[in-house]
Amino acid sequence: MSVRLDATDRKILAELQVDASQSLDEIAKKVGSSKTPVWNRIRKMREAGVIRQNTVLLDAEALGLEACFFVLIRTSEHEAEWQQRFLSTLRARPEVLEAHRLAGDIDYILKVRVANARAYDSFYQALISEVKIHNVTALLSMEELKATTVLPV
Repeated sequence: MSVRLDATDRKILAELQVDASQSLDEIAKKVGSSKTPVWNRIRKMREAGVIRQNTVLLDAEALGLEACFFVLIRTSEHEAEWQQRFLSTLRARPEVLEAHRLAGDIDYILKVRVANARAYDSFYQALISEVKIHNVTALLSMEELKATTVLPV
């Protein structure tokens, strides 16, 4: 369900995506409004679920997490119990940054961030010990060409 946003809402969201630590005064100045209306708009967008959370972005490589793998998963299991166990397993693994259920030949794709190939193998071994999987293919990202959390508002 989409929420109706006007041009000012979109400008506020764009500013928050660039730097959510900006003061209300800074945001208001940049979007051509004043502090109280900006605060009210942000509050309404939080209540509507447009703004889910405030967070910080960390540099994975600076933290020693130098390997990014895209993991393609095919399964022959499609029962609700298996899906719930799989989802619980993914949620419990901090290495899994993203997980998507797909249409097509591949059932799921995971984005996994680890220190190195040995750490990926430990993740892989833990995954297959917890959940029955038909086929797993891991693709190592050689270079990140673009990564953003900024949505086109």
